Amino acid sequence: MEILNYAFMQRALIAALIVGVTAPAIGIYLVQRRQALMGDGIGHVALTGVGLGFLLNTSPIWVATAVAIAGSVVMELIRWYGKTRGDLALAMLFYGGMAGGVMLMNLSDAGSNANLGTYLFGSITTVSPQDMTTIYMLAALVLAITIGLRRQLFAVCQDEEFARVTGLPVRLLNLLVAVTAAVTVTVAMRVVGLLLVSALMVIPVAAAQQISRSFAVTFSVAVAIGVAVTLTGTTTSYYVDVPSGATIVLFAIGVFVLFTGLAAPLAKKRARAAAEASKGCTLEVPGDRTVTDDVSVSG
Repeated sequence: MEILNYAFMQRALIAALIVGVTAPAIGIYLVQRRQALMGDGIGHVALTGVGLGFLLNTSPIWVATAVAIAGSVVMELIRWYGKTRGDLALAMLFYGGMAGGVMLMNLSDAGSNANLGTYLFGSITTVSPQDMTTIYMLAALVLAITIGLRRQLFAVCQDEEFARVTGLPVRLLNLLVAVTAAVTVTVAMRVVGLLLVSALMVIPVAAAQQISRSFAVTFSVAVAIGVAVTLTGTTTSYYVDVPSGATIVLFAIGVFVLFTGLAAPLAKKRARAAAEASKGCTLEVPGDRTVTDDVSVSG
């Protein structure tokens, strides 16, 4: 294939594959916690890290990772303690992160509107070998947490009170989910961009939930969808010359619409199967039953 003859496209496809796996892997826990937009908020905060990286003439990805992790910790603290004004505090954090990133980017010598756009909306063809090393390391961390601790994380995301009763460190695990989401945002920002990364965390999971009720199956299907749309979107962006991030997200939405259309027929099929199974378990009273068959209790 022509697309594989170029080193930058080889890196782009590998990065897309990694993001296609990691984003839904953490996204399933965010959806379970009803925090689907958390990735979007972290993306806003991470932009400050990108701007700071340019200002300090160092790796924007590593600085963005540090800033995003700090932002995710603050978000969790606000969720724990900000009972009344938490939403206002989060809003200021998100918008402040975006404004800070734009300001720092313009103050730096290497920053420009073009650089800002590649991080906001993704520019997968500009992924460098140094970026790939960082992506490998961060992705390995994300997968180790989301797969290795899947039982504990699922328990906490499903029912915090039950998890607390069973002895799980609920706050620590919640914080771990937030930090892992922050790391995933920085892994994916060169592929789909900080403004679109939340979509890749949420949409594949939402699509998988249309056809599955099992956590394990939903996890597997969501990752498969993520890989499919990132690879397809990257390839399409190369041949059609369109932005990779937007293309990937639009493909993901298309898969969600398709799976939603399949959900109703699958639900009917499951209902028929359940009805057939219940027929085999029906208890029938013999027609020749007599009064002497009754069980009585005498005083």
